[in-house]
Amino acid sequence: MFKVGPSRGVSLSCWGLVAALTAMVVDAGFCPPNCICDNIHGAVSCIRKQLTEIPITIPEATKKLDVRGNNIKVIENGAFYPIPYLTHLNLQKCKLQRLAEGAFRGLGRLIYLNVGFNDIEFIYQETFDGLSSLQQLIIDNNKIEEISPGSFTQLGFLNFLNLGENMLVYLPNMLFQGLLQIRYIRLSKNMVNNIADEAFAGLWTLKRLSLDSNELQYFPSEALSRMTEVTRLDLGGNPMTYLGEEAVRMRSLKHLSMENMSLQDMSLLAFQWCPKLTVLDLQYNQLRSLQPLVGVETLRKVNLTGNPIQCNCFMRPFREWISNYTNLKAEVFCRNPGLFRGERLDSLRPVDLRCDSQQSSDYEEEENQEPEESKVKTGEEHLPCPEHCDCKHDLQHSSCEGKLLRKIPKGFPKDSQLLDMRHNDFQVVPRNAFMETKHLVSLHLQSCRIHDVQPGAFRALAKLVYLYLSGNEISSLEPSAFEGLPQLTYLYLDLNKLTSVPKGSFKLLPNLFALHLEHNPIPLFTAENVEGAENVRWLYLTGTNLTYVEPNALAAVQGLQKLFLDENKLSEVPTEALRGLHVLDELKLSRNPIRQIGSKAFLPVSDSLQHLWLDNMGVEEISDGAFAGLGAGLKSLHLDHNKLSHIPNLKQFRSLDTINLSNNPLNCDCRLLHLRRWIESSNLKVTATCALPKDAAGLDVKFAPFKNCNGTRKAVPAANKKKKVLKRKKSRSMT
Repeated sequence: MFKVGPSRGVSLSCWGLVAALTAMVVDAGFCPPNCICDNIHGAVSCIRKQLTEIPITIPEATKKLDVRGNNIKVIENGAFYPIPYLTHLNLQKCKLQRLAEGAFRGLGRLIYLNVGFNDIEFIYQETFDGLSSLQQLIIDNNKIEEISPGSFTQLGFLNFLNLGENMLVYLPNMLFQGLLQIRYIRLSKNMVNNIADEAFAGLWTLKRLSLDSNELQYFPSEALSRMTEVTRLDLGGNPMTYLGEEAVRMRSLKHLSMENMSLQDMSLLAFQWCPKLTVLDLQYNQLRSLQPLVGVETLRKVNLTGNPIQCNCFMRPFREWISNYTNLKAEVFCRNPGLFRGERLDSLRPVDLRCDSQQSSDYEEEENQEPEESKVKTGEEHLPCPEHCDCKHDLQHSSCEGKLLRKIPKGFPKDSQLLDMRHNDFQVVPRNAFMETKHLVSLHLQSCRIHDVQPGAFRALAKLVYLYLSGNEISSLEPSAFEGLPQLTYLYLDLNKLTSVPKGSFKLLPNLFALHLEHNPIPLFTAENVEGAENVRWLYLTGTNLTYVEPNALAAVQGLQKLFLDENKLSEVPTEALRGLHVLDELKLSRNPIRQIGSKAFLPVSDSLQHLWLDNMGVEEISDGAFAGLGAGLKSLHLDHNKLSHIPNLKQFRSLDTINLSNNPLNCDCRLLHLRRWIESSNLKVTATCALPKDAAGLDVKFAPFKNCNGTRKAVPAANKKKKVLKRKKSRSMT
């Protein structure tokens, strides 16, 4: 037998080690200049090396790549194909402006991706293609204004999504579709002021949602009620002033944060449908009193610290309520009356909480006489407010409503967020009219007899979201009138005298979401009317005397979701103008003199349409193919108050939750038998009444006799029946 001596064995071992190291070096490839490569752990670090692109010589076996702090402005398609084994990728602070579609293809093993603190403005539909294993996606502190629908469909294993500190204003339907294992979505510190009802649909695994520090003025009940498994919701720092009855309908919610808002009142039934609510944080709002809350038997902590709580008779029911819950900790401190200032509510007896005249006078004295220390610190006695106006400094709201002022006042508090100047007599909004109020979010100028808005009138209002110019006398607009309004989202120009909308009027409003042009005398709507308003989602043209909509009139606003053309003079459905509106979900044509609806009238929007209004039009006939393409997606159909004797077959409408056929002279002959059978097979309440034949007049279609109808075949006209009878008699006489 062949034996190996000791020296030979050691020699072979050394050669084996050399061979292994050589193989490792060959497999590892060359480390890029200025980078640090740890091939043992598969990590490469190229932090702050002034790179302008991803190095191409990174070792193929690399698992962790850190390229923070470079100057890589674009990630092109397939940039990471040479390093397919990556599990962690950090691209923070790289001055990134664009992530191309397919930028991360080939990274099927990646579980962590961080592109925070960059300059990305848009997320394309296929930006994250190929990231089938991704678990954490961090895109915070960018400039993202829009995310294409379907952007997250391939991220089925994602459990954390951070979109905080961006510039999102609107969350459309199904935005997060495909996130099958998501646990936490962070949307803090954006500018979200509108959330579509189905924005969070399908997120069955989501446990926490952060929407704090946005621009939500109302609790988005419909959108949030879809999230049946969320246990924690962060909403602090939104400008909400009221929480209504049954506003919060989240059956699994345990922790709700609504601190640092502007809440002034809250319904006792606000949380009635939150049976598991445990922690309610209402710190630093404007609540002066609170009623006992209904339906929160599991509540363990409620925090009202920093609210101007008035410990008087209005808080007595709440005091008695918290005393009945032995496990409830209530952080409630009195602001007034002075006798109880700083005292815990639960340290007072219910009998101490009274509203007698003495306490009332004490309260008034406290309101009118702030402590000297407070005056020294805040200088509140010197806070500015124009003559004839009312400035609520604590709420950052100012009002000069109905003062018949002829000139826009100066001297409002610089931190004002809402300015209400309705019902005055300004006539002109001059250039630079609001230079002192740069923090305005909402500006009300309704019914001020304004006929001229000068160029640069709203310059400096970079944070303005709502602008109300309704009910004035504006007959023309210059595009420069809206200069300096980059965040304007809702523009109300209804009830003015605009006969046309000049070309490019809205080109300086990149975030315009809802455009109200109702009740202006605009007989013809063309493509020039909405040029520059590409981001508009809701367009209101009610009562504008429209007689015609050009075929390409809406080509520039293909992201429209709601289009209101009701109360006009259209004689036909503007089918050609609807082409390209692939996300339109609501179309209102009510009160137009449209007598006939032809075949395929709504085909261009059939894939997205959910609500269709065709009432009060005097419609006499609807073609059998008028609703071609519509079906599973349609949720409401309004055909009431027309002149219809027959209705097309509705068998394709399987998702309708509302249908109105009332006030139509329906002829309940065999041609309408399909309607009765559809009603019988549906669980909807349908109002449809027969006018003919005479023996069925006044009967509900569901109970009409439909005599001599064989199956679903159409009834044979009376004239044809007579001919057939004569033929039979003649044949019998001949035989």
